Amino acid sequence: MLMTETFVSVDYKLLYEQQVKICAEKDALISSLRKEKRMLQLRDAPIPNWGFEWFSNLQYKVKSLTERVKEFESGEKYAKMRASHKEQLADRDREIRKLKGELADANARVITVRENWFEVVADMEKAHAKKLRAKDGRIKALLGRLLEVERQRDDAKDKLLGKIRELYGVQTELEEEKEKNKNLKAQINRDHENSSIPSSLKPNKKKITNSRVKSGKKPGGQPGHKHHPRKRQAPTVEVDLPVPEEYANNPDYVETGKTVTKQLIEVQVNLVVTEYSTPELRNTRTGGRVHAEFPGGLTDDVTYGGSVKALAFLLNSYCNVSIAKVSDILRELTDGKLQISTGMICGLTKEFSLKTEAEQKKAFADLLLEPVMNIDFSTVRVNGKNLNVFVCATSEIVKYFAREHKGHEGVKGTPVETYQHTLVHDHDKTFWGYGGDHQGCHDHILRYLKDSMENEPNLKWNGQMRELIQEMIHFRKHLNPEDKRHPDEVDPERVAALEVRYDEVLNIAKDEYEDVPPSKYYMDGYNLYKRLEEYKSNYLLFLHDRRVPYSNSLSERLLRVMKRKAHQVMAFRSFDGLWYLCDSLGIIASLRSQGSNLYRSSGEIFDRQLERVGILAELIG
Repeated sequence: MLMTETFVSVDYKLLYEQQVKICAEKDALISSLRKEKRMLQLRDAPIPNWGFEWFSNLQYKVKSLTERVKEFESGEKYAKMRASHKEQLADRDREIRKLKGELADANARVITVRENWFEVVADMEKAHAKKLRAKDGRIKALLGRLLEVERQRDDAKDKLLGKIRELYGVQTELEEEKEKNKNLKAQINRDHENSSIPSSLKPNKKKITNSRVKSGKKPGGQPGHKHHPRKRQAPTVEVDLPVPEEYANNPDYVETGKTVTKQLIEVQVNLVVTEYSTPELRNTRTGGRVHAEFPGGLTDDVTYGGSVKALAFLLNSYCNVSIAKVSDILRELTDGKLQISTGMICGLTKEFSLKTEAEQKKAFADLLLEPVMNIDFSTVRVNGKNLNVFVCATSEIVKYFAREHKGHEGVKGTPVETYQHTLVHDHDKTFWGYGGDHQGCHDHILRYLKDSMENEPNLKWNGQMRELIQEMIHFRKHLNPEDKRHPDEVDPERVAALEVRYDEVLNIAKDEYEDVPPSKYYMDGYNLYKRLEEYKSNYLLFLHDRRVPYSNSLSERLLRVMKRKAHQVMAFRSFDGLWYLCDSLGIIASLRSQGSNLYRSSGEIFDRQLERVGILAELIG
């Protein structure tokens, strides 16, 4: 670093003029003070202590300034100032030289430091370059490792992606298998309680536990309860028992006038054989033989009357006893005297069907006039093929129809084809095209809801709907039977509240299925919800019409009779045999519902005469 020399020039004239000016100002001040002093003296005013000090101070200042003025006037002051200035310049020159020396030393040190710094920087650069080379090598190695790691990462990603896809596929298959398993479990667990499967097809039914608390009492009648004795019958044989001798000859015992009676009732089957005989006459001219005409129906040497046929017919068709066993029972009851052939027993249903044509036509016509009719289909085996039985029934009239097909073909020729009133059924799609109105079977709905509860336990709507339908049925069952008004007329507010709750439960089902869509392997719950929503009026009709039942249990009970018969025979031999059986079971069911005596009524039917030649020929054939 270089330092430049500085020269100081002093303007003595200017300095002198300034000092003169100052002296003039001081002289003017002194003159002013003197003047004021004279004024004060003239006034003879005493001067206080502070004024005296002030004047003394001014006098000293004036004296000092007067001496300085004299020095300037004499030139001594200027000489002193020059000498002082020279001394100052000399001091400055010495200081400058000293500073120049220090500057030279500093420049030398700077040069030395710079050279040392350059050497250090060079060494640092060499070390830094070495470190950079090392770092470059390390970075290169790390880049190589990074590329390898990235390659390995990409390979791992590809493998992971493959594993994820494989896992997704496995999970998808697992979910698929779970849904299939769920569907299979639903099918396995279905029984007569949660589906339309009849209880006879589930031999291993779960045991119904008895929840009653044991009372410790003996079974049978309890003390205090009303006695229900067996019904006494009119005696056919009377036996008088004598008084035992030990009591008769004892004077301690006397008669009370009361007679104690006990009955022994037995059933005895006796053959009643009426034999008709008449002399035979021969025409001597023509050789022809003639005799008196026998009563109607006596064409064979031995003819069985209506009582025998009715017993055999009811045992076989109504009690589902096999033909061979019916023959055995009749033989045993008559001590082997009555031996009816199986062929004759087999033909009884045909004879019964032909002799009840009038009743069947009347039943057909009466069904068309009924306000409510229960209908249903069932499958039976006929000669190795699946055929169908269609039932139309009311509380007093029953008609079975043998049909080769279900659906519209099965409905043809039945009262349903032209029926214009309310049909009760189990939601068969075929039936919705017939009748004036419909009522769905709630027994089926309750079973389906239970099935949904077992297979969709996370949903709430199925349990709530099941409880609501049970409450509706309970309300309908407990209406006063003597009150002929419809339920919505008896308690309109209750019916309206039940319908509102019905809609609320359907809304819950809608929200639940929107949140969690149903599985494709179990759509039964969702389909049931849609059915109840679409056919609301048809499932709540029983709340508005007293004549309409809440279920189709009537037709199901009637079809169960046919199913038991089909199970007993295993398979019917011909379609005609099934047809005649359907006609016969319809008449039997109608007789039962009307309170008629089956045995007596069946005997009277068998005792009828077939007057029409065609029917008689068909029966004989």
